[in-house]
Amino acid sequence: MEKILIVDDSLVQATQLKSILEDEYDVTVAQRAEEGLAAAKDGQFSLILLDVVMPGMDGFTLLKKLQEEIVTQSVPVILITSLSGVADEEHGLILGAVDYITKPFEPLIIKARVDTHIKLYRYRRQIEQQSMTDQLTGIANRRRYERYSVEKWSEAIRLRVPISICMFDIDHFKMYNDTFGHPAGDKVIAAIAKTAASYLQRSTDFLARYGGEEFVALSMGDPSKQIFEHWKKIRRAVEDLHIPHEPSVGQWVTVSIGGVTVIPDRERTYDFYLKIADTMLYDAKKSGRNRGVWANEQLKQVFEK
Repeated sequence: MEKILIVDDSLVQATQLKSILEDEYDVTVAQRAEEGLAAAKDGQFSLILLDVVMPGMDGFTLLKKLQEEIVTQSVPVILITSLSGVADEEHGLILGAVDYITKPFEPLIIKARVDTHIKLYRYRRQIEQQSMTDQLTGIANRRRYERYSVEKWSEAIRLRVPISICMFDIDHFKMYNDTFGHPAGDKVIAAIAKTAASYLQRSTDFLARYGGEEFVALSMGDPSKQIFEHWKKIRRAVEDLHIPHEPSVGQWVTVSIGGVTVIPDRERTYDFYLKIADTMLYDAKKSGRNRGVWANEQLKQVFEK
């Protein structure tokens, strides 16, 4: 069921709107703009109905803040108001609202407009999902990863929880392609993505194809020791696929892994730690491949034994 957020300081009006929509949608009500902003950031709503005239922060100001937040800027907003001036409507649409509903409410008009914008939002999500999925592996592509990493880095700073960045790639992959051909190489990439994804199924895990034979993953909430142990299992699971490789470099296809775990703050950027994860991957390659190297919360290197 699609979720709708109503932000209206009038409990009577909010209750009336909710009664019109709750048979078909999961409706949440916030009576203060600040409460509505917090709910919008966490709730993954498909539509926001926003009253323009509210005490303190008004609807126009809240709409502007919603447009500035990465996690809410794509959620459609319908403004609700008793204001009838063209200038007010124009101002709301310029700020990013998708529609205007005037009071008093007409239930059929509200349902029709809400249904239309929910359908449009659902269609847009479907198109965006397709554009952010790697066609070979079915996991997220780099475009999706770049957007997701910004969201999760901000969330980890806000919640003060550990976030881990892991980079891994296929050992001697160019030689594999040269020996077995690119179609076989594509199958290897897909098989490794499927294996890694099967170990990263929590809501706090994320996996993407970074490019070519290289992957990137994010996990939240776990200390470095625990997450590194988990990645060792993933590395061994890839080796246990027993995909034959060129004998001169090893019996089976393997991966090397590099990562870092940090409790982030605003002193250093996400890209700073991404470079550390990439350096750990380089060190794993340099020390023999088919192994992992991790930087813990104190940025001390830990090598797989």
